[in-house]
Amino acid sequence: MANTSATLWVILTQFLLLVFVEGKNKVPAIIVFGDSSVDAGNNNQIPTIARSNFEPYGRDFDGGRPTGRFSNGRIPTDFISEAFGLRTIVPAYLDPAYSIKDFAIGVTFASAGTGYDNATSDVLSVIPLWKELEYYKDYQKKLKAYLGEDKAKQTLAQALYVMSLGTNDFLENYYTLRARRSQYNIDQYQVFLIGIAKKFVENLYGLGARKISLGGLPPMGCLPLERTTNFMGENECMQSYNIVAMAFNARLTSLVGELNKEMPGIRVVLSNPYPILMQIVQKPSSYGFDDTSIACCGTGMFEMGYACARNNPFTCADANKFVFWDSFHPTEKTSRLIVDQLVKTTLAVFL
Repeated sequence: MANTSATLWVILTQFLLLVFVEGKNKVPAIIVFGDSSVDAGNNNQIPTIARSNFEPYGRDFDGGRPTGRFSNGRIPTDFISEAFGLRTIVPAYLDPAYSIKDFAIGVTFASAGTGYDNATSDVLSVIPLWKELEYYKDYQKKLKAYLGEDKAKQTLAQALYVMSLGTNDFLENYYTLRARRSQYNIDQYQVFLIGIAKKFVENLYGLGARKISLGGLPPMGCLPLERTTNFMGENECMQSYNIVAMAFNARLTSLVGELNKEMPGIRVVLSNPYPILMQIVQKPSSYGFDDTSIACCGTGMFEMGYACARNNPFTCADANKFVFWDSFHPTEKTSRLIVDQLVKTTLAVFL
């Protein structure tokens, strides 16, 4: 009887271990599209001023070196990868320091300064979203050569596809330049962008993607640059921009519902950073922050316009006390808090 119980216990333990391992491997790779929020250095390899490959960027990254991430350390997709039991960073596809061996479990095609709208990427001569998709097709070929056809198809189908963009379309394009404002009112422009987002997801689906996270907009009006320029509002958050962000996120929510109904076998979720980031901005002390209105390394005229000055002597001593690293981007600590919340909620369905 004792031997039987012992045997059953061994079988049960092995079964539970198998379930645990399989669960941890449900997502074998993180594949990323988007803007500076998830660019790990692709812009370092193209002719644009939209780069962060200089100090003080990366000062809290492993090795204390700038990588092209718009942060003092890691960015959201690095933390997502870690949460799914993969490596602690997601490397940039154009970074020559990495190869298909590295990209097989995580890769980002993101380009700082880009958006859904091609006109947005033209502002700072960065990689448009359609080109990111072309890089992904090239990546597919390399992955099939590296893993073999069947294993590569399985990886691509089970991978988590993360999209994070849209902020530049409004702040660097619509509200800054005249062209789109002469064509669309703000509601029409949102519908225009949603149409592009839908087409992009449909293209990914046609290429084998089945697990997709659409990124929502943050409270754009609470970014340090927007607060700095809000003279009439005494440097508080620009509520009009936040209203647009919430409206766009509502449209993305509707889009997620459409996509899940229309495409068999797909699972799309909305990873919305707005609620958690707004909560942090409104109650910073609850999260150990001292300042929400200014950035650790100062502000700049544009997201990519050297928001941190090179070797800035006025950079804060402790980035963990600041919600924002530069005028548009969160600190590593803030990114971790946002991802922790998203993993517990929307991304939990993929774990």
